[in-house]
Amino acid sequence: MQVDRSYQCKDVLILAYQSFGVLFGDLSISPLYVFKSTFSGNLSNYQSEDVIFGALSLIFWTLTLLSLFKHVIILLNADDNGEGGIFALYSLLCRHAKFSLLPNHQTADEELSTYHNPCYSYRNPQSLTVKRFAERHKKAKTALLLLVLFGTCLLICVGFLTPAISIRSAIEGVKVRSSELHYGVVLIIACILLVGLFVLQHRGTYRVAFMFAPIVILWSLSIAAIGVYNILKWNPRVYKALSPYYIYTFFRDTRYDGWISIGGVLLCVTGAEAMFADLGQYTAASIRLSFFCIIYPCLVLQYMGQAAFLSKNFAAVSTSFYASIPDSLFWPVLVMATLAAIVASQSVISATFSIVKQCYAIGCFPRVKVVHKSKWFRGQIYIPEINWVLLVLCLAVTVGFREINHLGNAYGLTYMSAMFVTTWLTALIINFVWGQSLVLALLFALFFGSIEIIFLSSSFIRISKGGWVPLVLSVIFMLIMFVWHYGSRKKYLYDFHNKVPMKQILTLGPSLGIVRVPGIGLIFTALVSGVPATFTRFLTNLPTFYQVAVFVCEKTVLVPYVPQKERYLIGRIGPKSFRMYRCIVRNGYKDVQKNEDDFENDLIMSIAEFIQLEAEGSGTLEGSVDGRMAVVRTSEKFGKRLEISELERNGEASSSMPPTILNSSKSHILQYLQSTYEMESPGSTLRRRVRFKLQPDMNYRDPNVKDELLELVEAKQSGVAYVLGHSHIKAKMNAPCLKRFMIHVAYLFLRKNCRAPAVVLNIPQTCLIEVGMNYYL
Repeated sequence: MQVDRSYQCKDVLILAYQSFGVLFGDLSISPLYVFKSTFSGNLSNYQSEDVIFGALSLIFWTLTLLSLFKHVIILLNADDNGEGGIFALYSLLCRHAKFSLLPNHQTADEELSTYHNPCYSYRNPQSLTVKRFAERHKKAKTALLLLVLFGTCLLICVGFLTPAISIRSAIEGVKVRSSELHYGVVLIIACILLVGLFVLQHRGTYRVAFMFAPIVILWSLSIAAIGVYNILKWNPRVYKALSPYYIYTFFRDTRYDGWISIGGVLLCVTGAEAMFADLGQYTAASIRLSFFCIIYPCLVLQYMGQAAFLSKNFAAVSTSFYASIPDSLFWPVLVMATLAAIVASQSVISATFSIVKQCYAIGCFPRVKVVHKSKWFRGQIYIPEINWVLLVLCLAVTVGFREINHLGNAYGLTYMSAMFVTTWLTALIINFVWGQSLVLALLFALFFGSIEIIFLSSSFIRISKGGWVPLVLSVIFMLIMFVWHYGSRKKYLYDFHNKVPMKQILTLGPSLGIVRVPGIGLIFTALVSGVPATFTRFLTNLPTFYQVAVFVCEKTVLVPYVPQKERYLIGRIGPKSFRMYRCIVRNGYKDVQKNEDDFENDLIMSIAEFIQLEAEGSGTLEGSVDGRMAVVRTSEKFGKRLEISELERNGEASSSMPPTILNSSKSHILQYLQSTYEMESPGSTLRRRVRFKLQPDMNYRDPNVKDELLELVEAKQSGVAYVLGHSHIKAKMNAPCLKRFMIHVAYLFLRKNCRAPAVVLNIPQTCLIEVGMNYYL
């Protein structure tokens, strides 16, 4: 037991060290601009020690209540299988209260090992009334989804505001020592750093990530030391400002001007959301250790030091941080501030990519290309389209806001609005998921919500001074998400109502009334049951199909990750002689798409597993039966039905044992044309090519099983084709004007300017078949 505890402590310490470079960069650089933004308005006319101490008391208690108590102590407990963030809260609510609007939910999804958390098994009868009301009313579910999307849109705005204010605040320190330096030079330097930061995003951070934690730790300790120096040198009595009495004296003396100024105070908690949003990479214990031992005391000491300095040097309030640095340490601190700002910006940009990926996963964002390389860290992704949009917006606000205080107004309003959304979602978690009383949930929402409303009321006064930018952009992002979700849902409902009945397929016989050619045809559809109209449309125009047909449905389950052994649900459509299967690929909202080679191989292995388990008897099947489709989970025997031999460039197997390979059913002419095309096509030679063979020592009770497996392997050798629907969307003639505008203008505009489905699914063009379909929504 002592050995296990020592290993656990070691793991916590390692994670705590690594968390500095990802979670606390944004929070640790707040001292650069908090006092400057707080005293940017009429509050600068109140040059007294009590006002300075009052501002410090506000900063201290805001940091303590919102960062320490709300996020570190309470919110870190609201994790979804170790993951945090707004989508984690929404996922928990959907699984425990059935708030989800995802159309293709199945009972089998609830059998996932990550779907239910035994810690949340308790139910409070008092919450059943509210829960049943929300479950029965679609408008309540839609309102919850809109609240979540609004919160994510705010966090997307944080993705370009954080680099802008962080790097610009760090670079502006140069003007303290070079007062004659032109303002445009500072902007040029900041823009160069921002461009370099975004341009290098596609390379990932795995090469330099080891430097992030030491930079933030050294920066935090440095600002703490500077704070202690200023306390001892300028005003040792500053510790008295930690008393909340000075908050009373602050508002008593400043009144309306003091209330307006607290929009700058809230900047001290910008970055607190990152502790919860990026929880999945670490543990709650490691985050709490880092915050309690380093971040929180260092920030408090720094703010106290700045207040002590300002109490004797109020004229330097516009440059309070850099002006309070000893002359001998100015340039090293400036360099560390710039590096810390870059680290903070990098973390926020990566988090923005993750947020957009989660929106796309639940059908609330247009199709984008998600890039993840095997050498990158788990969960680290890159989205080219979002990267360049963030760069443009970041440069726009950096250059457009001549006053950095206006940038601070926009930044503070965005962050506090996102925190307000999180507060109400957490209140629902307390009642519906944790099973606590409705009174306790309301107390949580009212206590922290009232604090945030006070800050928001001050920030809304500053809307004309920069605050309007994130609100306008959030509304635009939200409209994009809502239009895409609306169009996608209508398209799914059209597919659902126009699917082909199983009886009609069964009457066609094993050949389906067409010519069956060698190979495997993968028909992609959003349906989890029935035959899509795309398939019959294909047969109508070209009465031939592959000898093995697999209907593939890629769907998102509201869990962060789906274990690989539970990802594939395989079923059969019709009798065995039809050689038609259904594959439901279940992904979590944070799962990253694998390349097409691994998908093909896993699919073949899963179908072979299903064929064998089906022959062993229905008692071994795990899952449910949907008509003639038996859905099974992958068992512990997965991967033992077939052997895989990887091919070299010349087409020979790289295995030292010469496997018995089935010859392709293609004619020599077709094989020659295919090989010629692959040699001339760039990138096709980079694909991983494998061959399958049956296990030589496998015993089959039913000889038909071996024949079916042999036919599956032979079909794979002949080739795999991907069949996708190429849809043309139109609104019905009698549709209302608003619906026609959303479909014909907004939704079609997004469809034309987003990635094609084949690109998102990583489907090679040489294997793609598109079937035209008209949709009347």
